[in-house]
Amino acid sequence: MTETVYTVTGMTCQHCVASVTEEVGRIEGVQDVKVDLPTGAVTVVSAGELSDDAIRAAVDEAGYALAPR
Repeated sequence: MTETVYTVTGMTCQHCVASVTEEVGRIEGVQDVKVDLPTGAVTVVSAGELSDDAIRAAVDEAGYALAPR
């Protein structure tokens, strides 16, 4: 199991949380997604390594953006 924390910008409500959770959760290999609205932290648990590009694309699809690391 791999756990990676990303920061997503632009989320303001529970609808935002649901959108990001749904889109990131669709990525093959993702086993769990937890979103903390106040901090913008998105914790992704996967069976193996995921590319940042896959996460970025899913977050973009939800209408938000990853913060630079």
